[in-house]
Amino acid sequence: MLETVAILLIVLWLVGLLTGHTLGSFIYVLLAVAAVLIVARLVTGRRLV
Repeated sequence: MLETVAILLIVLWLVGLLTGHTLGSFIYVLLAVAAVLIVARLVTGRRLV
C-alpha cells in the first residue's frame, strides 16, 4: 500500500515538473512525502515491489 502511494506521488511530481509552475511548491511537498514513504518502507524491511 505504501509503495503504491509513494509511486503515485513520484509520478505526480514528475507530471508537475513537466507541466511547469501549475502547482508551485506543492510539488516539492509531494516529493518529500514520497521520499519519506520509501525510506519508511526500507527501514521496516519490506520489499518495494
